[in-house]
Amino acid sequence: MTATATTLHRPDTSTGFFGAYGGQFVPDQLKPILDDLAATFDACKDDPSFIEEFTYYLTRYSGRATPLFLCSNLTARLGGARIYLKREDLNHLGAHKVNNTIGQILLAKRMGKKKVIAETGAGQHGVATAATAALMGMQCTIYMGAEDMERQKLNVFRMRMMGAEVVPAMSGQRTLKEAVDEALAAWVQDANETFYLLGSAVGPHPYPAIVRHFQSVIGREARAQILEAEGRLPDCCIACVGGGSNAIGLFAEFVPDTSVRLIGVEPAGRGLTYGDHAATLCLGEPGVLHGFYSYMLKDDKGEAAAVYSISAGLDYPGVGPEHSHLKDMNRAEYVSVTDVEAVDAFFTLSRAEGIIPALESSHALAHAMKMAPAMPKDAIIVVNLSGRGDKDVAQIEEMVSNGLVTPPAMVRGL
Repeated sequence: MTATATTLHRPDTSTGFFGAYGGQFVPDQLKPILDDLAATFDACKDDPSFIEEFTYYLTRYSGRATPLFLCSNLTARLGGARIYLKREDLNHLGAHKVNNTIGQILLAKRMGKKKVIAETGAGQHGVATAATAALMGMQCTIYMGAEDMERQKLNVFRMRMMGAEVVPAMSGQRTLKEAVDEALAAWVQDANETFYLLGSAVGPHPYPAIVRHFQSVIGREARAQILEAEGRLPDCCIACVGGGSNAIGLFAEFVPDTSVRLIGVEPAGRGLTYGDHAATLCLGEPGVLHGFYSYMLKDDKGEAAAVYSISAGLDYPGVGPEHSHLKDMNRAEYVSVTDVEAVDAFFTLSRAEGIIPALESSHALAHAMKMAPAMPKDAIIVVNLSGRGDKDVAQIEEMVSNGLVTPPAMVRGL
C-alpha cells in the first residue's frame, strides 16, 4: 500500500477522536483556547510558508535528517534479524522531542504568544522547550516532578542555562503525572497569554494530532531510508511507549502497510504488580486523564494509579489516544520490558556499537534483542532510538555502585 498514514486515522475535526479515544474533557474556559489552537494548526500545517519555516529549523537547527544505522555487531552477536536504529539521539539536544517543540513554538509565534509552559519527565522535552523558547525569545516555565529533578539533575541545569524557570511538582509521586497536573493548573490561570507546549501525543484535542503531525517526520524518513538500504519495508517497527510521541512518530508512516508489525514497548518496571510498573496498554482500561479519554492505569477508586519506571520519561499512567485506537483495531501490539531487561540493553548497545541509548529507548531495544534471535537472518527490525543516554549515565553509575543494578557479563569490568 502506498497511502500515507495521515490519510487514515485522522481525528474527527470537530471532536478530536481516534476511534473511541481522545476528545476534550476540560474546563469550559479552555475550550475556546483549544479551538483557537486547532484552527491555527489546521491553517498552518499545509501552509507552504509554515512548512518552509518548520523545515528550515528541522534541518538547520536540529540537524535532520537523522540516519538509519545497521547494528552489524549487535546483529552478529544475537543472530537472526538485522537490527536498524533510527538515530533520533543525533537530533540537537539528544532526543526526538525537538521535532515537536520546533513545530509548536512556531504555532505559538503565529498566535502571538510570548510565554510558554510545559511539563517534562526525563527532562528531554523540557530541554527542547527551553531551547526553542530561547531561540524565539519567549519566556519559559517548565514543570517537573521533584523526584525526576533529582534523577535528571543534568537536564534541570541545561533548562536553567537556557533561561527557563524549572518548577518542582511536589504532590503525589512527584513525577510526570504531577508535573502535568501542575502545568495544566498554571495554564488554566493564564491561558489567554500563555501557550502550553505539550510534549507527548496525549492531552485534549488538538494536541495528540499536533504532536503526531510534527513527530511523523521520524516515520517518513525511516520509511524512505529502509527502502533505500534494503529495497523493502521492515518486518517490525519497535518503539518505547510512555505517553507515546516517539512511537506514534515512527508508526505514522507505516500504519497502512499491514505487512509491517508495529510494536510499542511499555515499562514493566520491577514487575507487573500495582505500583511497580507503567504498562498502561498492557494492563490498563479506558478512562479520562488530563483532558482526554484513553487507556490508563487506575487505582481501586478509579483514579490514576501509582506508577513506576527506572526511566523518568515512561512513568505515566496514561497513553496517547491513537495508541489506544491502534491497540483496539489490532494494528499495533503492546508489550512490556522490565528495568533489568532495559538496563541490560543499555549496556549491551553501549559495548556492542559504542552508542549509549536513553533508558526509555533501551526498553524498545530490549524487546528487539528478544525477538531478533528467533527471526530469519533476512528479517529486518527498525528500532526508534528516541534519545541518547548521557542524561542517564549518572543515575546508572550510582545504581551500579550501590549494587542496585548489575551490568551484563560483557561489561562487568567497568
